[in-house]
Amino acid sequence: MQKYHMRKIEKEITNREKINDILKRGKYTILSLCLDNEPYIVTLSYGFDDKKNSLYLHTGNQGLKIDFIKKNPNICGTVIEDHGYKMNQCSHAYYSIVFWGKISVIEDLEEKKHAFNVLLNHLEENPDEIKKRFLKKDTVYYDTCLLRLDIIEITGKKSL
Repeated sequence: MQKYHMRKIEKEITNREKINDILKRGKYTILSLCLDNEPYIVTLSYGFDDKKNSLYLHTGNQGLKIDFIKKNPNICGTVIEDHGYKMNQCSHAYYSIVFWGKISVIEDLEEKKHAFNVLLNHLEENPDEIKKRFLKKDTVYYDTCLLRLDIIEITGKKSL
């Protein structure tokens, strides 16, 4: 992919720690997929693993996004922290992250357990309660498709 520079350099977020903070605060991502020149966009909740620089997502075991992912794992996605339109200023307050990466279906049981742990710790107020209620047996992990999105490149932008 051709590299582009940010037109309004004063809005660029270059500090990776600040970018990671935005990913940690976010709850959903919008992913762009493509297969045979046919685009598809989907919104999914996620958990961010900053040690692996990956997002973990869950979905059904079958469906359009799984078909796209299995045939073309290259994705582009965004996480937006919206602070609203600035009335009478013709402006909007936000943080925006755009990333490119590869997404894959997780098959390994231990990695599925790690993925669910990351997801629930990221999304839930009381993750331990949810884990006790829903993750009692290993068979639970086979009923849900878990995905790992490895971030390869990432940019950030802000307007406050």
